[in-house]
Amino acid sequence: MPLKTMILKHINFIFLFCLLCTAGNSIAQEVIVPDSTGVVKERTEAIAAPVIAKDTIKQPFKRYKAEGVTAVVGDYVVLDSDIDKSYVELKQQGISTEDITRCQLLGKLMEDKLYAHHAKQDSITVDVDELLSQTEQQVQYIVSEIGDEEKAVKFYRKANIGELKSELFEINRTLKLASEMQRKVVANVEITPEETREFFFSIPEEDRPVFSAEVEVAQIVIQPEVTEEAKQNVLNRLNTIRADVVDDGASFSTKAVLYSKDGSAQKGGLIEGIQRGSPLAKEFKDQAFSLLEGEVSEPFETEFGFHILQVDKIRGQEIDVRHIILFPEISQAKIDEAKTKIDSIRTQILAKEITFAEAAKKYSDEKETRNNGGLLVNPVTQDTRFDLNKMEPTLSAQVYNLKNDEITTVQNDRDYTGRSKFKILTVTNKYDEHVADYAKDYEKIKALALKEKQIRAIETWQGKKIKETYVNVNEDYTDCDFASDWLNKQQ
Repeated sequence: MPLKTMILKHINFIFLFCLLCTAGNSIAQEVIVPDSTGVVKERTEAIAAPVIAKDTIKQPFKRYKAEGVTAVVGDYVVLDSDIDKSYVELKQQGISTEDITRCQLLGKLMEDKLYAHHAKQDSITVDVDELLSQTEQQVQYIVSEIGDEEKAVKFYRKANIGELKSELFEINRTLKLASEMQRKVVANVEITPEETREFFFSIPEEDRPVFSAEVEVAQIVIQPEVTEEAKQNVLNRLNTIRADVVDDGASFSTKAVLYSKDGSAQKGGLIEGIQRGSPLAKEFKDQAFSLLEGEVSEPFETEFGFHILQVDKIRGQEIDVRHIILFPEISQAKIDEAKTKIDSIRTQILAKEITFAEAAKKYSDEKETRNNGGLLVNPVTQDTRFDLNKMEPTLSAQVYNLKNDEITTVQNDRDYTGRSKFKILTVTNKYDEHVADYAKDYEKIKALALKEKQIRAIETWQGKKIKETYVNVNEDYTDCDFASDWLNKQQ
């Protein structure tokens, strides 16, 4: 498969899947007006945000049943309105729908249903609590955007907020099942060095990919000191809160709303579905799993701050907790002291008294980078190169115009606690835009080769499963040129 075709197909496959994952959040619907035969003759647009002009959407079929079933795949159906919603979602994401046909969107929706159907057949399960939480967050967002629950219910033409939540939950469950099935299909797909070599050298030189300009960035971070007095003040506050709950019967949930300093405060400090393998601080999980239901921990420290927690509910190997987190206050004197320190470090580096890497190892307060000379790791690719066109905006602005080994002025950032920290950055290497080179770009080429192999695995799986699955496509769509063999499956 030519590389350009492969890349486009992969982007279409993954990108459309990600976009359609938000279909439950559509904030537009179309009013379908059927005539006496039940066939649509006219469409009138209801409240929509944004309003989409009719001529921006390709609709090759002028007559179809009102809210009719467009396709059936296994246990699932696709409605005409599902396709309409997909157009709206693409438009809201800033994607032009000019060249996207209903056939293409129907094909993608049918693929999702195929995955979800076979996920159920393979007994793939999803975390219901996670989906409930996701749905609740979506509803809260919708309500906040529209104004209140009554307006949201009216906007979506539902009988009540529960009906809206139910519909969103089912959409989320279907898409999660589809995602898990996709993941299972490609889970064991691996690429060998020989396959990578064959993939690269099968591409004509004129078609080889061009990789964007990249940089490697290092930083030194100095954080203002947290004094023992500040720590003790936080512990005292937490002990007072704990005594109010344990001794005086105060509500832990209310205390969390009033005092906790993280996002869970608005939910009374609730964190649901914690397991031993959950991505939480070890100290936090140790405390959570050492308590009985209803018990409140003593104050304890993690890298994120100082906590107390209460076990809200124990459900087998999972527990729900409520927690309160507080951060020590930093004095202005300590902030000024940190600023002076990093100014001094920068002066030493500029005077060539010490290298940037040596200074990072000696002085930086950032554990993740200091032992590597301050070198940052790209969280997306897990290597040290950052695409200049895809960097996080703040980081990009700080280093975009730096030359190799040039140092920024002192930057004042704030961490997740709101606490000031100071840093200086440098670009250790720059890689200009260039045509792919097998030796220099092996990891990127390997990733492209793996993607192509995964796509082939998915295509093979789809072809096999379509033959094993009940499929029916509405006659209005039998002229579609689907990428998959949906029509030949029908008898």
